Parts: sequence; C-alpha cells; structure tokens
Amino acid sequence: MQIDSTAMEPVKNGDIDESLYSRQLYVLGHEAMKKMNSSNVLVVGLKGLGVEIAKNIALAGVKSLTLYDPLPAELRDLSSQSFLHPEDVGRPRATVTAPRVAELNAYTPVSIHDAENLTSDLEQLSRYQVIVLTAIPLKEQLVIADYCHQKGIYLVIADTFGLFGSIFTDFGKSFTVVDATGEDPVTGIVADIDSDGLVTALDETRHGLEDGDFVTFSEVEGMDSINSTPPRKISVKGPYTFSIGDVSGLGEYKRGGLFTQARMPKFVDFQPLRQQIQKPDLMISDFAKFERPQQLHVGVQALHDFAAHHGGSMPRPHNAHDAEEVLRLAQGIASRAEDKLELDEKLLRELSYQAQGDLSPMAALFGGLAAQEVLKAASGKFNPIQQWLHFDSLESLPTQVERSEELCQPLQSRYDGQIAVFGRKYQEKIANLTEFLIGAGAIGCEMLKTWALTGLGSGPKGRIIVTDMDAIEKSNLNRQFLFRPKDVGKLKSDCAAEAVQAMNPDLKDKIVTLRDEVGEETEHVFNETFWEGLDGVTNALDNVKARIYVDQRCIFFNKPLVDSGTLGTKGNTQVVLPRLTESYSSSHDPPEQSFPACTLRNFPNKIEHTIAWARDLFEQCFTQQPESVNMYLTQPKYITHTLKQSGNEKATLETIRDYLVTEKPLSFEECIVWARRQFESHYNNKIQQLLFNFPKDSTTSSGAAFWSGPKRAPNALKFDPNNKTHLDFVRAAASLHAFNYGINGKGVSEEQYRKVLDSMIVPEFAPSSGVKIQANDSDPDPNAQASSGFDDAAELQQIISSLPPPHLLAGFRLQPVEFEKDDDTNFHIDFITAASNLRAENYSIATADRHRTKFIAGKIIPAIATTTALVTGLVMLELYKIVDGKDDIEQYKNGFVNLALPFFGFSEPIASPKGTYMSRTGEVTIDKLWDRFEVPDMTLTEFLRHFDEQGLKIATVSSGVSLLYASFYPPSKVQDRMPLKMSKLVSTISRKPIPDHQKNVIFEVTAEDMTEEDVEVPYVMVRLDR
Repeated sequence: MQIDSTAMEPVKNGDIDESLYSRQLYVLGHEAMKKMNSSNVLVVGLKGLGVEIAKNIALAGVKSLTLYDPLPAELRDLSSQSFLHPEDVGRPRATVTAPRVAELNAYTPVSIHDAENLTSDLEQLSRYQVIVLTAIPLKEQLVIADYCHQKGIYLVIADTFGLFGSIFTDFGKSFTVVDATGEDPVTGIVADIDSDGLVTALDETRHGLEDGDFVTFSEVEGMDSINSTPPRKISVKGPYTFSIGDVSGLGEYKRGGLFTQARMPKFVDFQPLRQQIQKPDLMISDFAKFERPQQLHVGVQALHDFAAHHGGSMPRPHNAHDAEEVLRLAQGIASRAEDKLELDEKLLRELSYQAQGDLSPMAALFGGLAAQEVLKAASGKFNPIQQWLHFDSLESLPTQVERSEELCQPLQSRYDGQIAVFGRKYQEKIANLTEFLIGAGAIGCEMLKTWALTGLGSGPKGRIIVTDMDAIEKSNLNRQFLFRPKDVGKLKSDCAAEAVQAMNPDLKDKIVTLRDEVGEETEHVFNETFWEGLDGVTNALDNVKARIYVDQRCIFFNKPLVDSGTLGTKGNTQVVLPRLTESYSSSHDPPEQSFPACTLRNFPNKIEHTIAWARDLFEQCFTQQPESVNMYLTQPKYITHTLKQSGNEKATLETIRDYLVTEKPLSFEECIVWARRQFESHYNNKIQQLLFNFPKDSTTSSGAAFWSGPKRAPNALKFDPNNKTHLDFVRAAASLHAFNYGINGKGVSEEQYRKVLDSMIVPEFAPSSGVKIQANDSDPDPNAQASSGFDDAAELQQIISSLPPPHLLAGFRLQPVEFEKDDDTNFHIDFITAASNLRAENYSIATADRHRTKFIAGKIIPAIATTTALVTGLVMLELYKIVDGKDDIEQYKNGFVNLALPFFGFSEPIASPKGTYMSRTGEVTIDKLWDRFEVPDMTLTEFLRHFDEQGLKIATVSSGVSLLYASFYPPSKVQDRMPLKMSKLVSTISRKPIPDHQKNVIFEVTAEDMTEEDVEVPYVMVRLDR
C-alpha cells in the first residue's frame, strides 16, 4: 500500500535536491546518494527502534521505504515510538506509522508491506535490496537471514532490551566498500623521487599516509610516465618519506609533482546469521567492557529462547524467577558453544530484568547505528559492522532510588517501557526536572523528542526551557525531523515545542520557548534567577564561542551540563559535573586552518587557496568597501579621525572615490561594465604584473627555479564571453554590485550581457617596474610602508577634494552584502565559485564545482541524521545518571564515535583540578574550577580582614579590568577606598554602574597563605543586597 506524501518539485534526470540534502551530501557524496536512490528498503517492526531506523532512512533518501508491522500498537509503545499517538492504541502499527514517516521526505516513497507474515512466502522479499529486522523472534530471523544471504539481499538485525542493545549485519559475499573512511584523500607536493622509489615530501611536510595506502602522481617532470601509471601501493619510511617500490623504466626525476591518495575498493565477506550466531565476529563497543560482548551474545539468545517458551513474551520486569530461567537457558547455550565461556550471572540477571524495557535513548542510539548500516549497504560508502555489535549502559541504572519488581510493574502508562527499567520512583524524579536546552536544530530536535518520550519535565514541578534564535530553512528538513516544509521560515524553538507537545500531551504548558541567544548581551533575560531555577543544562549548539559561554555560566551557577556535537559521521559527548569534572573550556580544539597571506595573494597551489581568496574578494568588494563608503557618509569626522587611525588612508579614500564618483553606476549596464573590468584586473592585469616581476625563468638567490615547489607559474586569462565561467563571473559580480546600489538587475538576458560586453573597450595593460610584490611570507611586505601613514599629503588632499561632501548625498547609502550561503538566488556562492575557478585556471589548479565551493567558502559542517540520533541517545544515557544524582565520576562516560569506521570510544571524564593552601586551622583543599568564596557586600576594610582571618593575606583585588586594591599602593591612594562597600568600590573605580538585574559582583584576588607563599585561590563572589 503506497502512502501519499507532501509533493515537492521533482528533480530532473536523477539529480539530487541539493537545497534539501546539502549537509548530508557533504557526508556521503553524490555517487553514494545516487546508489541509495536505487535501493528499496524494508523495515520490519515499528516499535521505538524500528521507527527510529525508518525515520533516519526516510530522511537520508532511498528509492523506496516499506514498513511492516501488523501488530496493534500498545500504550507502552509510546515510551519510545515518536510517531504514535495515544488514540492509535489498538490499531496496526504500520497503518498509523507509515503516513507520518512519509511526511519526512517527499523524495522517499513510503508504503506498507502487505502480508500476514514474512516467512510463509519468502519470495515476496526479493523486491528489496536491504531488509532490516527488529522485534521478531530469532526463529524467524534465521529463516529470513538464510533467504537473504542466498539471494544477495543485504540484512541488518537490531534489537534493544532496556539499557542493552545489539546489531548484526550480513551484506553477503564480496561486498564492495568503495570508501572505508569518507575522509578527504591526502595530497602533497613532491620534493624528490630517487632511483629506489623513495618519495620525499616538500619542505619536510608530513605526508599523512599509512602503510598499504595507494597513491597516484601528476605534474612530475623527468619521471613523466609515472603520471599515467595506475595507483601504486606505498610503504611508509618516515613522516616525510614513503616508498612506491620499483621505478625502473620510468625515467629520472627532475622536479615538481603532486601525489594524491587513491581510494581503493575493499572487499568484505559476510557469513550468514546461522553460522555467525554459533561463532560470532564481535566488535568492541566499549574497551572498558572487553568481555561483555561474549556475555551479551549468549544472553540475547537466551532471551529469545525464553520468549519462544512463553508465547513470545520476554521475562517480566525485575522478576527473579524469570531471571533464573534465562540464566539456565544461557548456561545451556554456553555449554554447547565451541569456545567455553564463564557466564556473568549478575549481568545476565540484569538483562532479564530489563528485557521488556523500551527506552527512547537506546532506540535513538541503535536507530542511528542501524540506519547508517542500511546506507552503507545501499551505497558501499563507509566500513560496515562486521558482524555483531553488543552494547550496554548499565551505569545509567539508578542507585539513589529503589528498584524492585513491584516498582517496575507496568502502570498502563505511556512510560511503562521506561518504568520497567528504572522503576516508578525514578520516573517521578525525571518528570519533575527543570532542564534548559540551548538550540533547537538537529541535536535539539532529537533531544526534545527523547525528553518527550521519557516524560522529562512533564510532572507538576517539571519544565523544559528551549531557546533558539534561528528560523527554519529548507536544508534543515533533511535532519531536523520535527520540522515540515510548511514550517520553513518559522522559529525553530516554537515549531519544535509544538511538535513534541503533540507527541506527548503531558508536556502541554510545560515547555517555555525563547528566541534569545545565550550570551553576555542577554544576561538580563538569562539572569541569576533564571539559572538558579534550573536542574541542568543541555547544549545543542553549533559554535564554540556559545559553548564556552554556556560552560562558564554552568560553572558559575554550579549546574551540570551535557555537551555534544557532530561532524558528518563523527560525534562526541561530554559531561560537565559540578565539583567532579573539568569543564568544556578546560580543553581546546585545534585552531581553524588559515593560509599565509602571501600564498593567497600571489602563490596559490590548491583549490582551497583560490576559494579563500575568492571569499576575501567577495567581502572586500561587496561588504567592506560599501561599509567604508557608508562610514564616510554618516560619520562627521570620518576622514580626520577614524580613517587616520586605520593606517590605510590612501587605499580607502580611493575606494570611496571609486564608489561615489568615478565608478558609480547609474544603470545595470554600468554594473556589467564594472564587473568586466574586475575580471580584467584580477585575472589578466595582476597576473601580467606578477610575471613581469617574476618571469617564468626566474631563479632565487641560491640559483633554484623561482617557480617550483609550491609556487605555480600562472598564465593571464583573456576574457571569452563564450566561456561559461567567464560569463558567470560577470553576471554574479554585476548583480552584487547592483545590489550595493539598489539597482534592479533581475530579468537581464544573456543577450543583453553580451551586447554590453561587446560594446565596451577594455584598455591594454602595461606592467610597471614600480610595483613591488612580496615573494615569500618570511620576507617583509614591500608595500607595508605605503599603507602605514606615509602617503603624500598633497595626493591624499587631492583625492579628498574630489569626494562629494556627505551633506550633498544626505539619505544616500550603499547596501553592503551580508553573506548567505544557502540562498541559491543571491549570487553569493555563484560569485565565489566563478572567482575561485578563474584563479584556479590562472594557476592550472583543478577547479571545484559550486557544491564543493559552497562547502569550503561557507564553512559548512557536514551533518547526517544517523549520527545526530546516536549522539542524542548517548547524551540521554548520561542525563539519566545526572538525574539519579550519581557522584562517582567513574560511572560517567565521555564518548566519541565515528559511524564510518565504525568506532566507539568511551572514557571517564577528567577530574577537575584541585589545589591547597595553608589556613590558620590547617591545610585547605580547593577545587580550582568549581570553588569560590562567597561573601556579603562589605567594605574593603572588612573584606581584607575577612580573608586575613582565614589565613590569606590579600595582595591585590580586581574586578574585570579595574585594579581596586594593591598592597603596594601608598596609603593616600587607598584611604578613601577602605570604607567603601565592594559594590560601591567597583562602580566608582570602573565608572560603570552595576546593572539592575545583577545580583552579585565577581572579584579576583591574589594572596599569600600562612606560609607566606603566593597561592592560587578561587575568585570571590560578593552578594549584593537586592
């Protein structure tokens, strides 16, 4: 049965809707997605896990998605099934779920598999390329698995049991993995290839290759024939050298060349389930639980055996009798195994206790994992699981509240799946939580869904607060699954809250939505009262600056924080716990990659250089220069004060003159002329000048060829109106220039462009011997002096006199362009793509298409729904622990995953740093991160005495940038300060009043302890009388 879905404009010729799939395309690539678009996928079982898998597959996009689950929905399904509503109880799960899954992506047709059962007619499965099985008996799994292996149908089996989960894959014999990691190929510049095949990278640059990698070569001179050889296998000899083996007959290396890592296909043989269940290949999901997978492999089989003997029912929650039966069954399975295993009875009893548990975070975790395996099967992209992965999060079990069979019994409640694991008392605890979610994007949507299903904040004292300042864009729909096409343009926080309240009506009037960014500017909104009313904070942010600020606020107010992030198939989680762990800010990411200015200006050697140059040119021409013009028009003393201080007077004045006088356009045709002249300036004239200064046969002072190694000799371009890239540059530049002036450039035909271009005369260019060009980044910039205030005063005055006085242009303003990468009609990415590719053509660098240019210029973070779902599941497993109040740092886990490999890494959070000082009563231990001194608003005299009584002699007191007291100050300087209260002191010295919303002031102190040694002490918080 086919399900209707919201119609979208169809894509042509199998093309991919880049506006919808843009972030995912940067993860998977066009080829992988085209392969996915030829795959028909069946998902069996539509409880929480099954529907999570279906959701992620639908968002990713396949040829068709078919769902099968004829069983009636139960109220307990609402613990983890986000597409069911209370009124759906009793109706077939597939019937009510399929239409809602279909809404996620109009490009993925969703239908229902019509059959009474799956095993009576296995031929009906032959129309699928990938089948996913959840929540069906092992007996049926084996029958279907045998058929799939025989027919070459890829199979994924996944199940969760409370805080336990497992997944199995079988992609047949000789499954082809076209790209195991998804990482960009390593490239580098060749410095030498000797006669033994040893390759040396240029300037001792690490090559980044590994033993067994394959490389290809290009632009090698002397050993020319190596440029056309197939990929060669390498062996690493050192960080800067690698061997490619025999190079006899390839000639003698002279100079130049690039090496590029080649992605070679990998072939993997999978064994059928019937064979793997006896002798499994087990992946490790947590290296701290090395023996756990074997135990769980036996335990899951025992659960299936139990269900087979009890009419399909799993063991009852926390039932000791059922647990003993499961243990006996496990012992029987273990005794028949080839490799003997000593069973962990406590673990297997816990597995039995939780077997009926159905938890939203586990469904999210395994839903993301299983869906990614489906995409691997359909595309051949990334390395699949081989072949089992078992996982548990027993650390999430509560220890502060009681669990028993009586407390874990079902209550005929939507939370019964969670109560079966945690018990009633814990459910009351999580329901009365007040949690702050910052961000309602991809992770934010998943988080709100998980909270709604778990009932977080749904109790009489509970509340969820979510803030997000962004509106919904079309590209969000591919992974922010709470939003639909009708929501585009609306606020994320409002739409997300509305969606989860419909998912769980218990949250009605329990969610507060805000549209404010959390930062210093909004401390009047997120004030002390706000932060003190929270139980915890969860970050769903996409930038480091905001994360650091939230982290600092959580430290200040002693609030637990869970932070997470994704980058394509990679994801991480971090727990920040008051007085236990270090904070998010305690470690730092590596700095963002930047390129030397000299390289960008004159010596690019890869496409990233030309894109960065084009991005800078965009900002300069359409943002910075128009802003300079506006400052001239609006600031009364711009030339005499502001401009003089900038140190770049002449260039800025010339820009203002060009924009207001000599090149001010009155029509769109004049914008076309301006754009054509920009082409000539950047791609012809400046290149001619560069080659005039450094001819192609130039040598360095040491006699080496100047144009060698990373320096690529350029060629000037001659404008060709029949060249698409040339015309694209003119069209984009003219349109953006017209935007600056408010000139309408819409509807201009290509014929009109050509007419203007054919009629204009471009003056010939003659290089000048007076132009100086910096040859290397280590050399001084020969033009630096010219832009540092040494310009001829008469020349500057001549330019100034040519400018129209601002009062004659009253009301006239240029409109600076604000870069927006996701609007395909605004010419921003079109300009950068054309500008970058023309420069690449100058330097014989391989060009990049619009899609890749947008990725680099827009600094887009690649994203896919599968990673988002999995990471959210991991966050919630940590939040379970925080709700319980665990204070043992060993029970918490920071996580890092990479679904492409796949890899799971968990580590205990790093403890916060501790210190000591000697007080009057003995040694005092302090937490350097979380501790502080808190005192009421008192005079400076009382302040110093207070700490002296604790054995600390204060040397300095400061607040912000104001030094308020120093022991070395003369008495005359401090005598007026001593009687002032601390609040009055800081406002007097800083000359800034304390904001009305602020209830405390922070002071930093330096001090000596009783040993008369300088000691590191916490800051001091003075509470104000407000």
